[in-house]
Amino acid sequence: MAVTYTYLVHLQFLGFRYSGWQKQPGRKTVEGMLLKTLRFVLPGRKLKILGAGRTDAKVSALQAAFECYLEGEPLPDPDGFLDELNLNLPPDIRALTIQQTRAGFNIINSCREKEYLYFFAFGPKPHPFCAPFMAGIPGSLDIAAMIDAAPIFEGTHDFSAYTTRGTKGKQVVRAITHCRIGENELLRANFFPEVSYLLRVRGPGFMRYQVRMIMGALIGLGRNELGPADLRASLEPGNDTLLTYVAPGSGLLLHKLDFKE
Repeated sequence: MAVTYTYLVHLQFLGFRYSGWQKQPGRKTVEGMLLKTLRFVLPGRKLKILGAGRTDAKVSALQAAFECYLEGEPLPDPDGFLDELNLNLPPDIRALTIQQTRAGFNIINSCREKEYLYFFAFGPKPHPFCAPFMAGIPGSLDIAAMIDAAPIFEGTHDFSAYTTRGTKGKQVVRAITHCRIGENELLRANFFPEVSYLLRVRGPGFMRYQVRMIMGALIGLGRNELGPADLRASLEPGNDTLLTYVAPGSGLLLHKLDFKE
């Protein structure tokens, strides 16, 4: 029986031209591009990869990760392998680090917390070069009300209104340890609006569209279409709230992953 060696690889990617993380027939995805490149760099080797989570179409990452399962011999020079991997990856994906994982490590179960950032601006349509990095929200927003309301999502709540409907067995009770809006001081460019903002959300795990729908609800509040009481009611157990606005994927960034020792 062949021995399998496992490696944890941290990476960054700009998601604007990808249909999300997960490999899909006929679509360009981050996972698909990684597999294609790994098979080129390691010809004839039997391997598979597992990501720390699935990002949606156009979503980017400053710190993502995947676990690589490699049958046969271990990598003789992991750092040299990382250099070769980067040499062959497209310019919008960069591998950062590689380390062999310990026995019992599982990239899904060992991830303690994830942090997502959502970048946005409002008012006049922003420069087209902003499109891969932040969402431009037309019109005006009551940003002070949005800042005040963001912490409503902190704590353990029923987030069934903040994901796709109809999936059996989905764990809709989720914990959020931090949810705040502030000015964007992380990403800078001379074509960005003079003032832009980010929503910072942390928690052990998120459902599909959860962060984007939280952002959508806060935008609804900023437009005076929803109030703080509506947000609180949407988090009550067994709520029947119907939220329909999913904020654009291009504003969302996976910022940090915190793994258990």
